[in-house]
Amino acid sequence: MSQLLNKAKNFVSEKVNEMAKPEASVSDVDFKRVSKDSMEYLVKVAVRNPYSTPIPICEIRYSFKSASREIASGTIPDPGSLKSKDTTMVDVPVKVPYSILMSLARDIGADWDIDYQLDIRLIIDLPVIGNFTIPLSHSGEIKLPTLSTMFA
Repeated sequence: MSQLLNKAKNFVSEKVNEMAKPEASVSDVDFKRVSKDSMEYLVKVAVRNPYSTPIPICEIRYSFKSASREIASGTIPDPGSLKSKDTTMVDVPVKVPYSILMSLARDIGADWDIDYQLDIRLIIDLPVIGNFTIPLSHSGEIKLPTLSTMFA
């Protein structure tokens, strides 16, 4: 009896692994606004849902690093759901405090940008399977805003 149960578990496991799963990619990281204590960037994530039913996103967790230091992190609870058989754009706002930017002055240097590593975890609720995490990692550089971009 236990052999039959193990075979059934293996069969179900193989079928789940072969199923198409949602995929995500970072499409843009851009300056959004300046406040009295921080700068806010907007990360646009494209998430493709291969299923014919909408899928709820349970939460988004992010970590924004520069010079091997975490400069911002956060969680966005219940940001909506993914459209069925379509690509959904999900906005992830990232706030970077000025105090941390000042400590990165050496990296900013003459080119007025921040080299960054962005790690995002989208946790979605797949029917039958349960919570499924889509890990994303993206690196690049962000230009710091100038006076003309802040007041344009």
